[in-house]
Amino acid sequence: MTDIQIDPSLLQNASGKTVLITGGANGIGAAAAALFNAHGANVVISDLESTRQTAETLISSFPRPEASVFIAANILDFTQMTALFRQAAEHFGHPIDTVVANAGIMETHPVLDLDNVDHEGNLRESTEGFRVIDINLKGTLNTLRLAMHHMKSNSVPSGSIILMASTSGYFGGTGVTAYVASKHGVIGLLRACQPTAQDLGIRVNAIAPFFTPTRITAGFAEKWHNAGLEANTPPRVAEAIAQVALDGTMHGACVLVAGKYLREMESTRARLLPAWLGDDVAGFMGKAMRFFMDIGGYVLPKAMD
Repeated sequence: MTDIQIDPSLLQNASGKTVLITGGANGIGAAAAALFNAHGANVVISDLESTRQTAETLISSFPRPEASVFIAANILDFTQMTALFRQAAEHFGHPIDTVVANAGIMETHPVLDLDNVDHEGNLRESTEGFRVIDINLKGTLNTLRLAMHHMKSNSVPSGSIILMASTSGYFGGTGVTAYVASKHGVIGLLRACQPTAQDLGIRVNAIAPFFTPTRITAGFAEKWHNAGLEANTPPRVAEAIAQVALDGTMHGACVLVAGKYLREMESTRARLLPAWLGDDVAGFMGKAMRFFMDIGGYVLPKAMD
């Protein structure tokens, strides 16, 4: 078990940095934008065009509104995202130091509703489930790739990328099928990108918030409170984001944020592999991973003609 302690002194490292936050107009993204702005960072808030007024009202409340800007972009539109990264760097005349891939959604109807049939009794396709997976996983992949490309191209020393995962990326008991699947995918991205990130000198880490009162969780927030369960707040999660983003010692980590608890998940998981798999299988898997590292990574199959 690895506890993480918030170190307020790390926030001084935000001064002068340029931070880009997707899904930054509301909730956790907005709280992170406010925190970075208050500690001297230039902040680029990106979200859908429909949130422009909300984002601009948010910026007007900052202690340094002149050091923040809203740039609309849909994380699934690669052309818009490419323009976002270019405009963000141009606006402040400084390469982007930190990217928080925060944008995400949750389904509004059960994906495994098997009674959702047409007039002939055929099960309807889960278009909303696909949309959740697209935004949460494909959109995060778009953000991750562009952030790494930008940081590589501009030689940003110790560029930092934060992926917004969830405790749903480790546990699936809530039954929110598409959301849970997508957040497991984000944890997969965190792990899979580490060799490339390390080669480039870029730190990629993740945050896994437990229940946090936002628009996504509004349907049961009051019941949670009445049950006497401790909840996060967006500012608390924002503190964890800033801590991980600015701590130069963290690589490939994922910090669970559950109220007063801050726990790093990935190092604990690695230490538990022998107990989970058995020493024999864990030893074999370790040798296999070293084999792939020695040959330069997994050899991809040839494309089909």
